[in-house]
Amino acid sequence: MTYDDFNEFCRSLPATTHVVQWGGSHVWKVAGKVFAIGGWDDGEPAFTFKAGEMSYEILKTRPGLRPAPYFASRGMKWIQHHGKPGLEDRELKDYLRQSHRIVARGLPGKKRREFGLEDL
Repeated sequence: MTYDDFNEFCRSLPATTHVVQWGGSHVWKVAGKVFAIGGWDDGEPAFTFKAGEMSYEILKTRPGLRPAPYFASRGMKWIQHHGKPGLEDRELKDYLRQSHRIVARGLPGKKRREFGLEDL
């Protein structure tokens, strides 16, 4: 997946915004909360996303994936796709969609209603 593909996919999810920060990374937020980051690695494109407990345990040991620097060291369940073989584009999109849902579900009810996220 390229950064253009990543940005196009994240843009398609509900209530998302995009900023470039943290040294040129593509940071995607849902209702103001980060759910995905493109960047933070040299060489191969790197994609970072929040994962559920079980997904985190499975993904953190797969080649091309690792606990996300900074996030994981603070006890957060974030994975970084940083190299090959990593995830196929279809799988990565599924995990990005799941990350968006996890973050959206963690928002207060009022904010979820404000952004039209009640059904996630």
